Amino acid sequence: MTHPPFPFGPALLFCPADRPDRYAKAAERADAVILDLEDAVAETAKSAARESLVANPIDPARVIVRVNPASTPHLADDLAALRRTAYRTVMLAKCEGTADLVALEDFDVLALCETARGVLAAADIASVPIVSALMWGAEDLVASLGGASSRFPDGRYRDVARHARSQVLLAAGAHGVAAIDAVHLDLADADGLRAEAEDAAAVGFAATACVHPSQVDVVRTAYEPSRERVEWADTLLAEAAARNADGVFAFRGQMVDAPLMRQAEAVLRRARSRGGFEERTGDR
Repeated sequence: MTHPPFPFGPALLFCPADRPDRYAKAAERADAVILDLEDAVAETAKSAARESLVANPIDPARVIVRVNPASTPHLADDLAALRRTAYRTVMLAKCEGTADLVALEDFDVLALCETARGVLAAADIASVPIVSALMWGAEDLVASLGGASSRFPDGRYRDVARHARSQVLLAAGAHGVAAIDAVHLDLADADGLRAEAEDAAAVGFAATACVHPSQVDVVRTAYEPSRERVEWADTLLAEAAARNADGVFAFRGQMVDAPLMRQAEAVLRRARSRGGFEERTGDR
């Protein structure tokens, strides 16, 4: 099944849709801006936010618009406003099943699985052809369970949040769509954000959402493979090509087979996307 591509870099920055003065700055700072009609906008300001979205266009190739959940009366008005713009990539808040996507057939959709229902339905949601990515969210998830905190006092995610993160990543991978990691709300905790983003890149997330411009460079750096990792991947694949290896071989004291070569290829893809890799000359 063919899904729309996920064309964005790793750092996605939320921006309230009722702050048009920030649109262009956010888009310039990040790999894409998420203009938010949902949680960042008060109920009384949603109509004005939609008008701001229409009246202040920026490059649609760098814009995702988060629309309100299908369970609310706001979605129809959000979509009517969007059809007056060039924006065609939307993030559907609190997506809980395939029925929530019916009204979005004209758009490329990033489905936000951030409730218990949404996480359990993630695989079904990812199978819908208009979906290009899944994202998960910890705070709404825990709220949907009647809980009060997604993290331990030391900043680590509680087990239910870690489970949801993994389930959404697996559902995305199983259906060939991108996975987006959740926001890190502690703006002062750059080390925690860096660790989470490095882990996200290592296990296959395509991007991490940011809530403040100061987080963008931290995320970008975390997703960029180190020079040592790039050298390992490049040399491993060169060795495989030289051996014409289609099975197992030893490399630097490690047994290498097809899965490890695919991991090396993924490292080089990320390095190329960040401009940090020069192709070896030769047959490969």
